[in-house]
Amino acid sequence: MSDLSVAIVAGLHAEARRATVARLLHDVPGSVVLHHDLATATAGTVVRTVRDATGILDAGETPLVNDCACCALREDLVPELRRLARAGKVRLAVVELWDSVEPKAMAEVISAGGLTVTGVITAVDPALLLPYLGNGDDLAAAGLAAAATDERTIADTFARQLEYAPVLAVLDSEEADDEDRELLGQLHPTARQVPVRAADLPGGGDDHDDTPAPAPAPPPTRPSTPHPNPAPPPRGVLARAALAGFDVEAAAAAQHPACALLPVDADAHGVTTLVWHRRRPFHSERLYAALEDITCAAARSRGRFWLADKPDSLLHWDAAGGALCVESAGPWLASLPDAAWELVPPVRRAAAALDWHPEHGDCCQHLVFTSPGLDRDGLERLLESCLLTDAEYAAGRAAWKRLPPAFDTLLEI
Repeated sequence: MSDLSVAIVAGLHAEARRATVARLLHDVPGSVVLHHDLATATAGTVVRTVRDATGILDAGETPLVNDCACCALREDLVPELRRLARAGKVRLAVVELWDSVEPKAMAEVISAGGLTVTGVITAVDPALLLPYLGNGDDLAAAGLAAAATDERTIADTFARQLEYAPVLAVLDSEEADDEDRELLGQLHPTARQVPVRAADLPGGGDDHDDTPAPAPAPPPTRPSTPHPNPAPPPRGVLARAALAGFDVEAAAAAQHPACALLPVDADAHGVTTLVWHRRRPFHSERLYAALEDITCAAARSRGRFWLADKPDSLLHWDAAGGALCVESAGPWLASLPDAAWELVPPVRRAAAALDWHPEHGDCCQHLVFTSPGLDRDGLERLLESCLLTDAEYAAGRAAWKRLPPAFDTLLEI
């Protein structure tokens, strides 16, 4: 097979996503877009199209797998990409994901299939950022579910799409204001933001990024045979981002609650990010009683937390749209025997070492809340009230484990 670069473009904001794809088709000679339309799943099939800048090159259908449109996508995607690679005519295959499909799963499927993911981009309209983050409706209610068993919400799906991608294609929306743009920057401060314009949509004109391509690489130090028809360089920042390279394993580690790269404290344009870090466990009953107030205090909150009655379990906090998901993410490293450390990924050991406490090891509260109008002081007081008191803390771990297990239902224990 020829060397085929694969870039993923995701996002619930369909107009921003289409503008991003159109810009890549325009700026990368020899590129095509592969798209699976899951909206037809209710009829029992998923429609696949392959197109270039001139129009549709190929179309077909694939049946549902296990009554799951996303499963059908997984089964069909890699064979189609391999077909494009064997043909040897395509330089970049842009996988435009359907609205609610998350890029993490697809990047891992493509990589496991022996293909090279060179970029993951989430397209965003900043004017829609807060409405989507605040939308706790189920995807099914909006006709966006990928399977009959899909219980995700619009808010949590959008948050994961946004936070996984190292590159955000940001639609130049007239409705967006400084607060919207600040919220985007605080939610994903390490992302590279690349502007796209509505004019990039088909029929929208030819207004595009004319940033010069980078200087050509120096000549090789050993003889090589030049390609008889070398491809012209890609035009524009977005094109270069799509071809820059992507580490699937590192991206997965960056999402794991034990070593996630969480946002930092910030306060600008009416948007605040509070990083709350403590070395004392929560009292389960008091935290459970305060969950609704804590969850609704911010548009987005995430991180890891520590319950007194489960002192060895690292728990994941993931909230958006007023809904909270908590789950066990395995043991804290401090609870493992020394021999087990060799089985732990290096990135996990490194993250724990950076946050190690002489008494509690990596056990801690590390929660991050981001929102316009955040009541920082009130939220901190509420969180502090859920921690063990001095007397409860002094009683020690044996006593902690006897406290009422208020989270067992949420954790499905």
